Amino acid sequence: MNNAAAVFFSSAPDRAKLLDDAKALACDISVPLVLDLDGTLIATDTLHEAVFLLLKREWAQAWRVPLWTLQGRAVVKERLGALMTDEDVSRFPINSDLLAFAEREARLGRKIVLATAADRGVADKVARRFPIISKVIASNGRENLRGRAKAEALGAAYPNGFVYAGDSYPDVHVWRRSCGAVFAGASPRLVEKAREATNLLASFPRRALGLHGLRRALRLHQWAKNALVFVPLILGGKAFDLPSWISAIEGFFAISLLASTTYLLNDLWDLHEDRQHWSKKNRPLASGELQIALSIGLIVLCGLAALGLALAAGSGCVAMLVLYFVVSLSYSLRLKREPIIDVLLLAALFTMRLGLGVVITEAAFSPWLLVFSMFIFLSLSLAKRQTEITRMVAHGQETTPGRGYKASDAPFVLTTGIAAMMATVLVMALYLIEDAFPTGFYKHPDFLWGFTVVIFLWLARVWLLCHRGELHDDPVAFALEDKASLFYAAAMGATFLAAVL
Repeated sequence: MNNAAAVFFSSAPDRAKLLDDAKALACDISVPLVLDLDGTLIATDTLHEAVFLLLKREWAQAWRVPLWTLQGRAVVKERLGALMTDEDVSRFPINSDLLAFAEREARLGRKIVLATAADRGVADKVARRFPIISKVIASNGRENLRGRAKAEALGAAYPNGFVYAGDSYPDVHVWRRSCGAVFAGASPRLVEKAREATNLLASFPRRALGLHGLRRALRLHQWAKNALVFVPLILGGKAFDLPSWISAIEGFFAISLLASTTYLLNDLWDLHEDRQHWSKKNRPLASGELQIALSIGLIVLCGLAALGLALAAGSGCVAMLVLYFVVSLSYSLRLKREPIIDVLLLAALFTMRLGLGVVITEAAFSPWLLVFSMFIFLSLSLAKRQTEITRMVAHGQETTPGRGYKASDAPFVLTTGIAAMMATVLVMALYLIEDAFPTGFYKHPDFLWGFTVVIFLWLARVWLLCHRGELHDDPVAFALEDKASLFYAAAMGATFLAAVL
């Protein structure tokens, strides 16, 4: 083997230049490049993926997993790996930089080997996805090829040396047996371990989750929806009651953390469908930026934090959050695949936020307000579905995985959504006449008629952009970024203040 200079790819232009101008491994072409699978060639863990496939496709067999565990980890991998199809494997997110590097080496004549602790059945399916792989070394139901076991197997198979690409601490054992290391992980400390073990020839570090990725995974922008908790407090005449504000703030953070829990659960359950979606494939879980194991930890953490805040806010808050969680989970696991039922449940989940505000602040209950909430969020939910159908048609699809709508449903969804929009304006007018004006809370109630005008203008804008195909997949995310929507929100606030003061 020739002396090899370390090659680090710190930016996209650097990578492109190095891959185009020279071969990255300055060593004998007869030395194979061995690629690890989980976290290295693909940005996920196949065992964790298989567990969720079991729960989703054959959940009645999940009780067998503890029995398989008694027979050894290799047996567990073999049984779970059998659930994985070529189609599942084709959706796994890949480390594109490492793949480009390996393809370059393959074109130069270097042998590319896949060596993984995953089961042989899964590894063979991956090898069929990437034609550059000429040999597979993997766990086989009897032996779990991990760490030292993998190092010994590769040392025996390639006594003249091999270059190994890995991403985790067990790979240090393999690097010590290799004649060169390629790093493909996200830990700076592991880079130093690889350098200590052997010559570090190249590095393709994955982007760590970071605060931006965590924010996207928890969908913190969606917490804006939970401001509905404060609406009953304000409209119920308790705007200057400090204890009510404290209770409302506790409820806000409790339901926000619970909502993030359900978002993560939903993303886990829909992992394979999201990878086929034009925008959802970029979510942290679907793209591999967030690992499945870490997502489970976040689910537990957010769920416990939500429970603690709910207990502090009182039994009413706990009851409302339990109801919210049950409905949300039912939606995620099954009912979102049922047309019309799905949007009705979404509207109900929004309205539960208002219900939570009523319960924890003991504000005056207004049936009109809840009916208004159902109609406005039904309209927005239908706008979201209409946008998905429009994108579906643009991508030449008749259906979308995980949804119950067809491309031909577009006219029905459009008319139903606009009808819900007009019903929203009507219910607002009735609410003002029957509930808001008689309370005596507003000094100048006539200003409240501005609500009907602003609500109509905003919803009409949403549907116009939806019809043009210019609406974001999520109307809430759209509203937080749209200047006109922010202007309408400010106009609503000014109208309310004018009515009160």
